[in-house]
Amino acid sequence: MQAPPPTQAAPPTPPSQQIQHSELLTLVAALTNSDQREQVLLELSKKREIFSDLAPVLWHSYGTISALLQEICCIYGSLSPPSLTAHASNRVCNALALLQCVASHPETRGLFLSAHIPLYLYPFLATNSKQRPFEYLRLTSLGVIGALVKHDDSDVINFLLQTEIIPLALRIMESGSELSKTVATFIVQKVVLDDLGLNYICATAERFYAVSTVLQHMVTSLIDQPSVRLLKHIVRCYLRLSDNLRAREALRQCLPEALRDETFQQALEGDQTVKKWLQSLLFNISQQGGGGAEGVQLH
Repeated sequence: MQAPPPTQAAPPTPPSQQIQHSELLTLVAALTNSDQREQVLLELSKKREIFSDLAPVLWHSYGTISALLQEICCIYGSLSPPSLTAHASNRVCNALALLQCVASHPETRGLFLSAHIPLYLYPFLATNSKQRPFEYLRLTSLGVIGALVKHDDSDVINFLLQTEIIPLALRIMESGSELSKTVATFIVQKVVLDDLGLNYICATAERFYAVSTVLQHMVTSLIDQPSVRLLKHIVRCYLRLSDNLRAREALRQCLPEALRDETFQQALEGDQTVKKWLQSLLFNISQQGGGGAEGVQLH
């Protein structure tokens, strides 16, 4: 009888990775030092793509998340009346960039939700100042929520639907910069792509028309200055809404004419995906019932 082959030891961690991990631990530990925190926030936000285990280290290190939340809470007083400086905005956005890592990592996403950390960002999303520090703050906060919804997790959608994320996103979709509008529309898109989200939006006429009215205004604003990136998310939202029978009936009346005719034909010439979505949307609303999810009466 042959003896079993000798067990091979796991290959040693390369020295470069050991040095990198040691650097990460040193930087994260320094976040709890208020004198060093600003520089460390900048350093970590620059290197967050390099450190693959940044999110778990941030979450499980003593005092680190509290330090990041302290950075967020300390600027609430600058939101109204609006007095946020570019320096303060950059600093808190570096903290938000680290929280985005935590929100997107599979090991820490659920913990991030359980701690209700997204709620700390909502005061930033509720601001309406057009000043650049506020726009940067809103965009970075949207990035954190966008990182949460990106992974098609129903637990994330269920959590968000219990908060005011939809009205906050809709407000930004109407009045934000093009980039903020794009991220906010992406968030709404990911919500409605989940069955929970679609059922929530279509549960009452008020919710459905709140969303469809904002989408309609956005389409109108894009007629003169088309943005394919933004139009892509708008069309996908409409297409998903058309999966609900009652919403489909309502869309026959309220879908913008610009999406029915050739208004955006030239703008969409190079994007076959959006063109197919638009064709599917128009086909869906031409159908008299059948094939979609059941919904409530929207009229």
